[in-house]
Amino acid sequence: MARVRLSVAERREELLRAAVEQIEARGAAAVRIADVASALGVSNALVLYHFSTKERLVAEAFAYAAEGDLAHLRKLLGRRTTALRRLRSAVRWYAPTGSAKGWRLWIEGWAVSLREPALREVARDLDRRWKAALAEVIAEGVAAGEFRCPDPAGTALRLTALLDGLAVQLTSYDGAVPRSRVREWAEEALTRELGLAAEPSGGRER
Repeated sequence: MARVRLSVAERREELLRAAVEQIEARGAAAVRIADVASALGVSNALVLYHFSTKERLVAEAFAYAAEGDLAHLRKLLGRRTTALRRLRSAVRWYAPTGSAKGWRLWIEGWAVSLREPALREVARDLDRRWKAALAEVIAEGVAAGEFRCPDPAGTALRLTALLDGLAVQLTSYDGAVPRSRVREWAEEALTRELGLAAEPSGGRER
């Protein structure tokens, strides 16, 4: 059966999706151009035509995954509801016990970015944009009088640092931290950072 002819943009997206899957399966350091090509039944030359090197393919695959994550974050934070509800939705989704996927991918990315400048720039840009989006909604909540927070940017940094660290624990060390405790710690951190009164689990705003 003949392959459907794809546009350049469609082919690149197909290759990036395959690269993300192969990185998740094999690790960023171990994945090869040949692995991506084999997964799609295309030649190594076709992959190299679009990305020129493995390093560029890996960096762009992480950027592709990051844009998907950021698009979902913007969707959660753009809902027509209170800033607090939007923040809770984002934190619950982003937390390693939520429905966000790809924690293994990002842990791989952080490790490889220590040696690969192109990937380091992708990771840094994602981190900056993620924190900026959270800080913007926190500032909206402060302006609306929903809660107190003298330093929205600092709060965004501390929340994401906590969730990133917990993700490493849960992903790398199975059973190291009970998932129920991770959810509690994420909620406690948000409550503390926003100066909210702690409430019984059944009474929290949804």
